[in-house]
Amino acid sequence: MSAARVKCPTCGRSIEWSEVSPFRPFCSERCKLIDLGAWLSEQRGIPGETSPPDSGESPAPSADDVDSPPRAPK
Repeated sequence: MSAARVKCPTCGRSIEWSEVSPFRPFCSERCKLIDLGAWLSEQRGIPGETSPPDSGESPAPSADDVDSPPRAPK
């Protein structure tokens, strides 16, 4: 039985789906990295509703809100 053949999702080149093709489903490391870059730059994404920013979140603390070590008495 021969291995199935699939098309590289990046360039469309036909590859064998087996251990012979270490970057499967991509034909090469280059095509794999091109696809990764598209996801990271948000050119690709999973469809769905985007959620609005959470308005109940407290703002980041200012310098006055940060606890500082106690001062020694004079």
